Amino acid sequence: MTPSVPEPRSASRDSAAAPGPTEWEGVTPPAGVGPYPWPWPDNPRLDPELLAGGDHRNVVDHYRYWRHEAIVADLDTRRHPLQIAIENFGHDMNIGTVVRTANAFAASLVHIVGRRRWNRRGAMVTDRYQHLRHHDTTAELLAAAADAGLAVIAVDNLPGAAPLETTTLPNQCLLAFGSESDGISDELRSGATTTVSIAQFGSTRSINVAVAAGIAMHTWIRQHADLSRAW
Repeated sequence: MTPSVPEPRSASRDSAAAPGPTEWEGVTPPAGVGPYPWPWPDNPRLDPELLAGGDHRNVVDHYRYWRHEAIVADLDTRRHPLQIAIENFGHDMNIGTVVRTANAFAASLVHIVGRRRWNRRGAMVTDRYQHLRHHDTTAELLAAAADAGLAVIAVDNLPGAAPLETTTLPNQCLLAFGSESDGISDELRSGATTTVSIAQFGSTRSINVAVAAGIAMHTWIRQHADLSRAW
């Protein structure tokens, strides 16, 4: 792996954990790090504007002061074969949360079926670094998965679903999630290799779909990711 940019003398690793959202106006105290002290490192990945003004983006320390396109290019060398699908979410804040989680786990692609416009606030700007693809219909999604050689794993608490906790997920797979109100569509379930459910023990009928997506993605990570490469 390419070595990280040396940490600026004006910031510590703890500064990256400052409270509050990043890359938004009016955040106090500011997250991130301040200007990089002169002389600047000779590295084409670095952005002169960020070096001069500081880097307050929602990125790990490894990517501080890097140009946006350089971060995406480096992530492309690290992404997992895991892909995610979001089918017609009604509460579209959940879309942003799923995108943010997919970015955290370095999923290679997030498919969004249905609406083209969605509330990006929940993504916390991670959508700038995550590859996204829109599909008008579930049929388009299933065709894309077949073309990529991906096993479609639908995630929903439905009768007959296999327990996620005891299921070995395929390495090359697409985890698909439905809306809060209706769950996955009949078309998606029919086109999926299998449907898995998440064990619940309380009174609620279902957990939030973005939470379910995080649990399922982390299950794949535990089974297939090289944890030595985590930040």
